[in-house]
Amino acid sequence: MSAERTPSIPLLQVRDATKQYAGVMAVQNISFDLYPGEIVGLIGPNGAGKTTLINLITGTAVPTRGTIHFEGMRLNGLKPHTISQKGIARTFQIVRPFENLTVLENVAVGAMFGAGGRKRSVREAFCKAETVLDFVQLGGRQGDPADSLTIAGRKRLELAKALAMEPKLLLLDEVMAGLHGAEIDAATDLIRAINQLGITILVVEHVMKVIMSVCQRLNVLDHGKKIAEGAPQEVTNNPAVIEAYLGKPRVRKVDQAHP
Repeated sequence: MSAERTPSIPLLQVRDATKQYAGVMAVQNISFDLYPGEIVGLIGPNGAGKTTLINLITGTAVPTRGTIHFEGMRLNGLKPHTISQKGIARTFQIVRPFENLTVLENVAVGAMFGAGGRKRSVREAFCKAETVLDFVQLGGRQGDPADSLTIAGRKRLELAKALAMEPKLLLLDEVMAGLHGAEIDAATDLIRAINQLGITILVVEHVMKVIMSVCQRLNVLDHGKKIAEGAPQEVTNNPAVIEAYLGKPRVRKVDQAHP
């Protein structure tokens, strides 16, 4: 299990975050705290607003109203590269490596872009990339073209690019998508290992086995609104969550898997 959270000082504070596109409320009045050392899940059906919320945190979208603070600093209005330099990194649902670059070069880009990027020389960025690739078990593929990797390898490369940015907070957007069986188990172990480095993690995920096994708390979105928050077992037995997302048969299955 991940590190114990500090109850008094949130790393991330989201207050009444709202994003409106024309007449559509993608997210509405979302509030939650994320504490150092936690792994917190963000779940909900497709279209619930999960990725929009990540976009608001990382600056690729600007809140229509509400505030987002990281380590006490207001993020509203900051550019994505500025937010990344503060110590926030993310992955994307659809992995798009720089296919004309090697695996090592892809991760070196991340090393030059994030929190430590401004202080690094190109040589130092490549050294950082080598270390991160060893950590995600892609060290033997450094010189290979990025587009030669399997989907599981590309997912690890996506994680490596984010980790090379030296984040304090890592936002994972459906890193299990396209993975199966042992690949999911290996990716779950990698998430735990990342957390053990002291990195706080917010996980958007549909694979409930992963959510139930790694997360200390869950936030549930539906139609852009938060409908539940709490411990995984508590949330997955919440009638509103069952109706909106899980479905009764799936909840029974989760209960059986986690007595």
